[in-house]
Amino acid sequence: MAIDSQVTLLPTADRRFKLAVTLAVTLPSIADAEEAVILAREADQVCPYSNAIRGNVDVSITANGHPLEETPKPQAASARSRSGSAAAG
Repeated sequence: MAIDSQVTLLPTADRRFKLAVTLAVTLPSIADAEEAVILAREADQVCPYSNAIRGNVDVSITANGHPLEETPKPQAASARSRSGSAAAG
């Protein structure tokens, strides 16, 4: 796993600055794009740093080159996993 990060200082209209962060998560052992995005999104939800800055810093995250916004929320994926497990069990 690798995470390349870029932090940018952006000027605002009122002559202040705000932060923007870009995180490019690479998961070489995960070939499925949707699975990589779901894992990165779930990690973002439990990360103390992400939780501390959420709503205060513009953050853009990709997983294996795919933006996190392209797939369903982790809760929907977890619900599919649970229903699939129940059917199999």
